[in-house]
Amino acid sequence: MPPRKLSLAGPATLRDVARVAGVHPGTVSRALNPQTRGLVNERTARRVLEAAEELGYRPNPIARGLRTNRSHTIGVLVPDLMNPLFAAVVRGIEDGLREAGYTPLIANTDNDATRERVAYEAMSARQVDGFIAATAVRDHWLLADQVGAGAKVVLVNRRVDSDAIPAVTGNDHEGIRLAVEHLAKLGHRRIAHVAGSQALYTGWSRHRGFLDAMRARRLEVDPGLVVFSDAFNEREGARCCGELLDRRRDFTAIVAGNDLLALGCYDALEERALRCPEGVSVVGYNDMPFVERFRPPLTTVRVPHYELGATAAALMLEQLRSREAPPRQLELAPELVIRGSTAPVADTGDRATTRTAGKGPAGQRRTEGETGTAGETRTARAGTADRNTASLDTLQ
Repeated sequence: MPPRKLSLAGPATLRDVARVAGVHPGTVSRALNPQTRGLVNERTARRVLEAAEELGYRPNPIARGLRTNRSHTIGVLVPDLMNPLFAAVVRGIEDGLREAGYTPLIANTDNDATRERVAYEAMSARQVDGFIAATAVRDHWLLADQVGAGAKVVLVNRRVDSDAIPAVTGNDHEGIRLAVEHLAKLGHRRIAHVAGSQALYTGWSRHRGFLDAMRARRLEVDPGLVVFSDAFNEREGARCCGELLDRRRDFTAIVAGNDLLALGCYDALEERALRCPEGVSVVGYNDMPFVERFRPPLTTVRVPHYELGATAAALMLEQLRSREAPPRQLELAPELVIRGSTAPVADTGDRATTRTAGKGPAGQRRTEGETGTAGETRTARAGTADRNTASLDTLQ
């Protein structure tokens, strides 16, 4: 029987859709909710969806929230939306939540505690059902204050040592191991490390990974070849690499805490007329967009940022569906992407240039569009982490 037409004086309601579709309002509610649509006969659900579209019906989230005690919104706290890596994380979160009928409310915090608290309070006032936090600071107020109060929180791109909070990260320890192993196989023994800030989780975890990887290869960890940055940016990378060079200690390779620090190393090497990779090999971390377009193209560790976001969304939905769901901490495997910024240790004087380098342009940092060929790109996938690691397939 075709649906009855209905003349409406105002916005369509759920009962209007029920009358047009010829079903009970409860059936409409279930058919329009992606989480419960499977409980409705397929033909009936199609008829309800067609009636809702015909009437221009839009669910009232406030009314639904009063009935279910759920707003179907999730607060997302992000340190820097201008960073393309976080953009990929947010896209993964949004896609992961959408299919379950949830909408993210996103706030950019710049890792500022005051801004984070204001955003958290504003979202709480809107009765979000939970928070996905890409907080970078290790000692963070949200982890101590709000989780203890029973708030639903999932961490993305960091975790806590207590395992009390659901979290998904890239396996930084394994990623740095891949970088060190790659350089060691190329003959590098004197490997420097431009580390991220130790106040940030990723800087701390990658530095620990570097120390462990060097010891596993029985390579000396020279404290004089480790410099800590204040921020994950290009300027700090140049400053740290310049400090390494000023210490006048021989090294043939640098493992940087992220790609921006690595690109800053390019700047410092170029200023000292050092060639990469002939004089110093450089490895970054993250595989940011466009790093393959620099000369030399950057060897780096690729982190699956979109999958981090999608997995964080899945962990949040898991917590919302069951109060008994245990907090899981998951690690996603990284890949080593080998490009032109790493090469075997040279046997010529160009290798030990850290002591004799002078000022002057080296002409190394060019895009692929200029003359010269870009280095070959290869990838080496890390093995799945042993500790409580799961792929997206196991979460869905």
